[in-house]
Amino acid sequence: MSDTGLRGPAETAVLQCLALESGESCLIVTDDERRPIGEALYAVASETTDDAMIIQYPPGDQHGEEPPEPVATAMASADVVLAPTTKSLTHTRARTDATDAGARVATLPGITEEVFTTGLDVDYTEIHAASERLLDAVEDAAELRVTSPQGTDITVTPGDREWQLDTGIVHEPGQLSNLPAGEIFLSPETADGTIVVTGTMAPHGLLDKAQSIRLEVEDGYVTSIDDDTIREQVETAAEEVGRDAYNLAELGIGTNVGVVQLVGSVLLDEKAGGTVHFAVGDDAGIGGDTDAPIHLDGILRNPTVYADGEEIDLPTP
Repeated sequence: MSDTGLRGPAETAVLQCLALESGESCLIVTDDERRPIGEALYAVASETTDDAMIIQYPPGDQHGEEPPEPVATAMASADVVLAPTTKSLTHTRARTDATDAGARVATLPGITEEVFTTGLDVDYTEIHAASERLLDAVEDAAELRVTSPQGTDITVTPGDREWQLDTGIVHEPGQLSNLPAGEIFLSPETADGTIVVTGTMAPHGLLDKAQSIRLEVEDGYVTSIDDDTIREQVETAAEEVGRDAYNLAELGIGTNVGVVQLVGSVLLDEKAGGTVHFAVGDDAGIGGDTDAPIHLDGILRNPTVYADGEEIDLPTP
């Protein structure tokens, strides 16, 4: 795709979503595989402020892996950070330190040029409104139950954990969003039941119609994974942090009504209106207390969500 084709979505990200101003510093963090997107964002940022910088480093091995220390230091000193990277920086201490220091941060993990152009050609005002409506329906529930025709049946207890919104509007100091955006999510206090992923899950991408990934959850921890690749990734993380690698880290509900079909990108697909996703591993960056070097999201098709026993309406395209 030409640089010209990346210009529009870059303007949306820098000017609408992050609202970069002329007197602010802006850092673009990218890697060897996402350089064109990083350069498009830098071009817009450098036209807006004289204090723009781009840093590139080799792609990490795992989502949630910490970036090199100089990158983390630079992130914590910037007013605005955009991170189009192969592996996610969302659930890292570097990102947490940056937002704690007041940076407005947008991470774009696993972003491709197709997803960049598709996912940022959206009315973010509409996404924000859909997210607020859904939040009103679930935020006071003591218990959430998610089912699906494929076999998901899991009950989640939020406890004192708070729901968070990811609407793409990152205008206040310390705010965070994925781009493309559109979800509400929380880190559950505990959960029990079965999750059957039939949408998208890294590293597989979009699952075919005959494929599914089944996870059993007990007392907030994944006890069984029937996919060898996913299980091996979690086992590798467990060598470093033990049981924390199996933590059920997230329940998220997509609110991006502009995403009409799953494409195989976790970044975009977990935002699709009418979907639910769960994650395993780190939740320290989203209101939990588990610090793990892994955060794996799996997306469910056709879920039904109940808040204290009452079915709620999910945003759909």
